[in-house]
Amino acid sequence: MSTSARQRFTIEGDFVMEHGGTLKDPVIAYETWGTLNFQRDNAVLLFTGLSPSAHAASSSKDSTTGWWEQMLGPRRPIDTTKYFVICVNSLGSCFGSTGPASIDPVTGEQYRTAFPVLTIEDIATSAQRLVESLDITHLHAVVGASMGGMTALVHTILFPGVAEGLVSISSAARALPYSIALRSLQREMIRSDPDWQGGNYEGHGPVTGMRLARKLGMMTYRSATEFAQRFGRERVPEERQSGDLFGVEFEVESYLEAHANKFIGTFDANCYLYLSRAMDLFDVADHGGSLAHGLARVGARRALIVGVETDALFPLVQQREIADGLRRDDREVDFRALPSIQGHDSFLVDMDRFRPVLCDFFNCTMNQPGRLRSV
Repeated sequence: MSTSARQRFTIEGDFVMEHGGTLKDPVIAYETWGTLNFQRDNAVLLFTGLSPSAHAASSSKDSTTGWWEQMLGPRRPIDTTKYFVICVNSLGSCFGSTGPASIDPVTGEQYRTAFPVLTIEDIATSAQRLVESLDITHLHAVVGASMGGMTALVHTILFPGVAEGLVSISSAARALPYSIALRSLQREMIRSDPDWQGGNYEGHGPVTGMRLARKLGMMTYRSATEFAQRFGRERVPEERQSGDLFGVEFEVESYLEAHANKFIGTFDANCYLYLSRAMDLFDVADHGGSLAHGLARVGARRALIVGVETDALFPLVQQREIADGLRRDDREVDFRALPSIQGHDSFLVDMDRFRPVLCDFFNCTMNQPGRLRSV
């Protein structure tokens, strides 16, 4: 089995959701890179954050740039000449996998808000069904950042005998009140837009609500330190000003506006609501009665836990909490605290810091200066 792009797997029959309800013949979109070895034990399962598709990197069948292009591929940290990488588009998303924007085969209409409550556990379980369909019983590692880190963590709790390694980046074992409050406000922005129509919108739907939610999201994905260094109090040139009394005047406002406008039309509002809430619902304590008991159920024997000092959305204390909870039962745990200034988005942009860390875990060799040591 070798590299392919934009594949779809159908889970035949009824897929029972964690919080009740079922999906009939749900589809999981995924992409793969590399070749599965004869022993079928070199597979790496990659989970995404809330908004990316399964297109993590370019390939011979899809040359467009992926969201983790510099991390995945030949002679990169997750070396596809050595590993067979599977990246899944999360159940509930809108890039090929079944979600609220999909057609319900029972009714012939979009699910919209009739879609069952979605959990991180549902995403992990649906991905495991895909892994099993590929006749893979052992994974070299499960990997994820942000929401994907939550999914990777719960995957190795639900299926403890499957993955040897766990990589959790800028993620958490449970949602903190501050993060819940931020995401709740984003969801309210979307639902308060009259064009949301109770979830029964057509076309792009609640554009204003999605723009505002994305702007707030970008503020939580980056850091105040980066904004100060990158934008300062610089004004936009006069020719770019709208002339509105309270319009865009500062470059930081222009930055938020550009990212918000880019997001419109690329992501379904109902899918956003469901995935956002799934993150809030997640708590490892649901698997054993406490955080300690939940983490004790992690089956991976090796773990790399990475956090960033400037991450306000998933603060460093949450990654340290995971690492401390995993240091038992002779498990090998490597915890890294990185001084990136790009906040939560650092794993997408600060490759000079993240590449060596992933290289250490996947035992690759790269001509990268400044290899990092454990903190």
